[in-house]
Amino acid sequence: MKFQIVSDSSCDLGRERCQSLGVEMVSYYAALGNETYYREERDIPTREFYQRMAALPGVFPKTSMPTMEDYLEAFCPIAKQGIPILCICLNGQFSGSYQTARNAAAELQEEFPQVPIYVMDSRLATVLEGLLVEEAVRLRDQDLTLEQAVAALEELPQTGRIFFTTDDLEYLRHGGRIGKAAATTGALLRVKPLIGYENGELVTDGIAQGRKKSLIRVRELFFRYVEKERLDLNQYILATGFGLDQEEHREFARQVYEGLLERGYDRPEVKKPYQIGMTIGVHTGPTPIGVGLLRKAMG
Repeated sequence: MKFQIVSDSSCDLGRERCQSLGVEMVSYYAALGNETYYREERDIPTREFYQRMAALPGVFPKTSMPTMEDYLEAFCPIAKQGIPILCICLNGQFSGSYQTARNAAAELQEEFPQVPIYVMDSRLATVLEGLLVEEAVRLRDQDLTLEQAVAALEELPQTGRIFFTTDDLEYLRHGGRIGKAAATTGALLRVKPLIGYENGELVTDGIAQGRKKSLIRVRELFFRYVEKERLDLNQYILATGFGLDQEEHREFARQVYEGLLERGYDRPEVKKPYQIGMTIGVHTGPTPIGVGLLRKAMG
C-alpha cells in the first residue's frame, strides 16, 4: 500500500463499507433534541437515527464536526507505520472538518516530518464524496503513489452532479435552506423540492406536486442532464442514495437504470446504494432520495 485513506463520515459509505475498502472513517456527531451527541456510524447506526427522527416529528437534530483529537486518533497509527496519508473531507464551504483535519495534520507532522499527509477539500458531499473516496481506493489499489493519486483526483469534483428530493420541508426550513413562509405554503400545497448539487453548491432544480411526482421529476432531470451534456457513461460512476425507506429506493433505482437502457445507454458502473448519512439528514429529514454521478479518475 503506497498510502492510506482517511475520510469523514459525511462520505456516507458507512462504517462496514469503509472497513471493507480499507478506509479509516472519522465520525461527525449528531443529536436529537436534548440527547447526548452520538458519533455517526460508531455509537449509533444511521438507520436507527433516522427511525428516531421519524418517530419524533418536530424534533430537529443537530450535528457537530469531528474534533482535532478525532483526526489525530485516525492519523497517528498510520503515521507511526510511516505510511503516507490521504484525507478526503466534506466540502469546506459546508463544514470546518477540512480545516480541522489540516490542523491535525500540521501538528502530527511536527512529530512525523517524514510522513506525507495530504488533506483534500473534496468540494463534494454525501454520495459524491463517497464516490471520490472509492476512486481514491481504486487508485491506491493500483499501486499509485500519493502524489499520483492526488493529481488524478483533483480534476474530479467539478464533474459531480446530484439530483434529489425530500418529503418534509420543515427540516430544510429549520436548517435555514428555505424560509418559514415557503415551508408553510409548500406543506399546504404538498409541494416537494427538487434539489441539485453542482460546482460545490446546492442548487434549486424546481418543485413537484407530491412525493411520487417528485421522484419522477428527479429521474427526468437526471436523464435530461446526461443527454444534454452528452456524457459517455462509461467514463462515469453512478450511485443512488436514500434515507430510511429501502423499498421506495429499490423501485427508484430500478427505474433510473431501466430509464438509461430505454434511452440507448449501456448500464454504467453502478456502486452499491448509499444510505445518506446523518450529516446531510439533519437538513433533509429521514426521506432524502436521489441519484448522482462522478467521472472516473484517469489513473
